[in-house]
Amino acid sequence: MKTANKRPLSPHLQVYKPQITSVLSILHRVTGAALAVGTLLVVYWLAAIAGGEESFNTANAIFGSWLGQLMLFGWSWALFYHLANGIRHLVWDAGFGFELPTVYLGGKITVAASFVLTILLWLVA
Repeated sequence: MKTANKRPLSPHLQVYKPQITSVLSILHRVTGAALAVGTLLVVYWLAAIAGGEESFNTANAIFGSWLGQLMLFGWSWALFYHLANGIRHLVWDAGFGFELPTVYLGGKITVAASFVLTILLWLVA
C-alpha cells in the first residue's frame, strides 16, 4: 500500500514518452497563443498607419529589423501550422482519418504544409 502513495495521481509528461500526436496537440495550443500575441502586433502596426508618417516609419523600422523579421516569420509559420492542423481536425470531426497510420501521416503533412506555405509566402512577399 505504501508504494501506491508515491505514484502520481494522474498521468503527466514525465510518465509518458512524447508521441507525434501529443506534440502536435501541444504545438497547436502554443501556436494559438502565439497568434493572439502576434495579432496584437498587427494591431500596433495598423494603429501606426493611422498615427501618421512618423509612427508608421517607427513601426516599419521595428518590423524591418532582424528581430522584427524573425517575429513575423514565426507568426506566419504559427498561422499556417494552426490553419493546417485546424483542417486536420475538421477532417477528424467529419469522422475520417482515425487509423493510426493515417493520424501519423496527417501530422507529418500538417508540419510539412506549414513550412512549405510559410516559405512560399516569404518568397512571394
